Amino acid sequence: MITANKYFRSRFGHKMYKASISLDVTCPNRDGNKGTGGCIFCSEGGSGEFAAAGDTVTQQIRKAVDQVKDKAGNNAGYIAYFQSFTSTYCSSCYLKNALDEASACDGIEAVSIATRPDCLGPEIIDVLKEQAKKMPLFIELGLQTSSDETALFINRCYQTSEYDDAVNKLHGIGANVITHIIFGLPGETRDMMMDTVRHCVNAGSDGYKFTCLYVLENTRLEKLYGESKVEILGMEEYFDIVEEALKLLPEDAVVHRFTGDGPKKILIAPDWTKNKRQVINYINRRFGL
Repeated sequence: MITANKYFRSRFGHKMYKASISLDVTCPNRDGNKGTGGCIFCSEGGSGEFAAAGDTVTQQIRKAVDQVKDKAGNNAGYIAYFQSFTSTYCSSCYLKNALDEASACDGIEAVSIATRPDCLGPEIIDVLKEQAKKMPLFIELGLQTSSDETALFINRCYQTSEYDDAVNKLHGIGANVITHIIFGLPGETRDMMMDTVRHCVNAGSDGYKFTCLYVLENTRLEKLYGESKVEILGMEEYFDIVEEALKLLPEDAVVHRFTGDGPKKILIAPDWTKNKRQVINYINRRFGL
């Protein structure tokens, strides 16, 4: 297992920071194409609350860089991170223009795109293939679970087999695949969570983003949580699961995230994720980072 910080320093020669970007896109399980309402845990901002506000990709990148430049210093590089909703759920022309604009910004050395496996049609793949020739390309796939039964409950609206196909297609164009996995989804046992990790390893995922399930305001999960139909993992319990998952990863797998942190303004649970510094210190101590 390799941490993201170590991986990026090795690949780029210095520390890398993400500049979050929101495109004018939605998701097929929000607009009625495959479903409505989105995944039960997803916020109104489509997980893009940390993206800088701005009318253009360039403006968003500049604002994001300005927020961290004092900490980053002059030797750091930046990843243009298309974060919110499904960033390939758009026309190929729109995506190409956004990628071209991001790539032309000073300091941008790589691109990372958060998307769904079912939103990678031939024209989109062609755009991504050309982008991968310019600079390192990371595609983050929101799998969350390999259980199609759980996926149905959380309103994911695609089959796990589509994830497998997407990993193959993305590797074929030279993209690095990062898989998002949520631990603690409703009804899932520890064995089911480990099955998800094993599935991603077998599929050939290059990197992993783990997170606990957290409850945000104005989501369908909030209603279930309020009715005591969903249990949220405690910190020790969650990281016990992460520790078990890490043992299943190949030595060259990159862990990009040990857990996420929801926006405090809309975070309902778990409370332990609100103290980000405390959680980071715990992770560092427990995993010797």
